[in-house]
Amino acid sequence: MSETGVRTTEPGRRRPARERLLAAAARRFYADGVTATGIDTITAEAGVAKMSLYNNFSSKADLVRAYLDARHEEWLAMYRSRLERAESPRDGVLAVFDAYADHAAFAYERGFRGCGLLNAAAELPAGDEGRTVVRHHKEEVERLISGHLEELLPERPDDARTMAEHLAFLLEGAMARAGLEGDDSRLRHARAMAAALLDRL
Repeated sequence: MSETGVRTTEPGRRRPARERLLAAAARRFYADGVTATGIDTITAEAGVAKMSLYNNFSSKADLVRAYLDARHEEWLAMYRSRLERAESPRDGVLAVFDAYADHAAFAYERGFRGCGLLNAAAELPAGDEGRTVVRHHKEEVERLISGHLEELLPERPDDARTMAEHLAFLLEGAMARAGLEGDDSRLRHARAMAAALLDRL
């Protein structure tokens, strides 16, 4: 995976138009914003004709949704990679924080600007399907945290859910601040805070 959320192909092989369009859209949407990025910019960067875009995506809104889905899948892949090294439910919770820090560490064209999903959602109107994609991602992140905490606190399911919400808020707040400050230091601090909270359970 690249920072665009699109799988790369073997060296020397030209990627299909859909992959190139999605990769170009991901770079531009993250660096410049969804609204500021036009179809012409995306097709030019992808090196394809405008008709090729409409052969692969029904509209710009469809392309935006594909970008959001790809970004979600990219994050899940990083989380699963971190989870493979987890030796306990506590480690599983911290794997969620680590996956966010991994995303922040990408070599973005114009630097780290925070959560690409939330950045896009902030530009979309209420009721837009893209906002639903982002909401489901955030809900899934909290469910993952909650699942690990339920393993850690099998006799205290209510406490596990409450702590999961608390840690999800901590993570999102850290991500927002990290995006404003342009580095991952807030995420690393949030992870340390989460670890301290887990040690008190």
